[in-house]
Amino acid sequence: MPNFGYTAIDKSGVEVKGSINAEDKEKVKREVKAMGMIPLEIVEQSVWTQDIDLSFERKPSARDLSVFCRQFVSMTKAGVSIIEAMKMLTEQTENKALRNAVEGVRVNLEKGESLASSMRQYPKIFPNLLINMVAAGEASGSLDHAMDRMSVQFEKTAKNQGLMKKAMIYPIIVGLVALGVIVVMLLVVIPSYAEMFETLDATLPAITVLVMAMSQFLQRNWLFLLLLVVLVVLVTKAYLTTENGKHVWAEIQFRIPIVKNLVVKTASANMARTIGTMVSTGIPLVEAVDIVADTMDNVLVKESLIEAKEQIMMGVPLSEPIKESGIFPPMVHHMMKIGEEAGTTEEMLTKLADYYDEEVELAVQALMAAIEPLVIIVLALIVGFLVLSVILPMMSMYDALNTL
Repeated sequence: MPNFGYTAIDKSGVEVKGSINAEDKEKVKREVKAMGMIPLEIVEQSVWTQDIDLSFERKPSARDLSVFCRQFVSMTKAGVSIIEAMKMLTEQTENKALRNAVEGVRVNLEKGESLASSMRQYPKIFPNLLINMVAAGEASGSLDHAMDRMSVQFEKTAKNQGLMKKAMIYPIIVGLVALGVIVVMLLVVIPSYAEMFETLDATLPAITVLVMAMSQFLQRNWLFLLLLVVLVVLVTKAYLTTENGKHVWAEIQFRIPIVKNLVVKTASANMARTIGTMVSTGIPLVEAVDIVADTMDNVLVKESLIEAKEQIMMGVPLSEPIKESGIFPPMVHHMMKIGEEAGTTEEMLTKLADYYDEEVELAVQALMAAIEPLVIIVLALIVGFLVLSVILPMMSMYDALNTL
């Protein structure tokens, strides 16, 4: 999603600057106005021009927000006022960025602002989903219910994120170890044998000649190669922030069956739970789908939900565009259709979310089961190739000595 920088005037007449992730400038303008400010200028930022955060404050995770919502519900149900609850949460919140935002919300509440409008002034801390849920809860008098549903939502999100990290950490560690082994062998081990091989009055195997050439090239150009790798990483990262880059990355994900399976099931779980949560507090379905689209990482899934929103506005049931997208599994639109016909959409979406939460866990296990042996095989082939390049000429030398 594009990042927009804005300049605005706040309630006290002071010029302030900030940035917001949104689909377009109009949405940014609405967000700025919702924070009680008058927008003066809105400019889309690239990866090179966006504001750099030097505060070194860790953005609150889904688990941090889950704990925040859970504690808020516990306090308000115990009869504690919202302002007092915010004061208590400020004292016990561990994440510094979230703690500062909660304190700011408390100050705004004391000025007479609503909880939702106070939270909107911290868009980098409180997700749009949470703010809209709070606004709906305040309007319907069911704030506790809304915050309780959001605590469950963030708990599920944190669990899914943990599963994804678990799936990726093993191949990353093994990959780094493999890279370290390759570099050490090419820079230390191979050169120690190079002089001995050069003294041999024999033709070296092609594999040894190749590895020695690689070793010499790495010794002479290691700094250039390091800078090249850094440059490639930065350029790739910048490219993936562009619309074309997002589409290319989404297409790559969908072309690898086991990865597509995980992406689709994760999107199905998040979509079903988020829409169900928002509909339960009275948020219109069109608005719920629009907000859910913003939370999707895969741009193809995001575009399918945006198209679904357009069709819902024309009176089409949600199950129809979900089916036509061809992205989500058949079970998703079938369950949605049953819920729409029976008037139990919220219940069906919750069941869908619970089902696909389990499916995501199984998909992660399948991904790990496929990656682990593949990584080991690749590592064994690389190390075996390097070791073989050393052993072959030594065997030739021993054979020559035995013939004397």
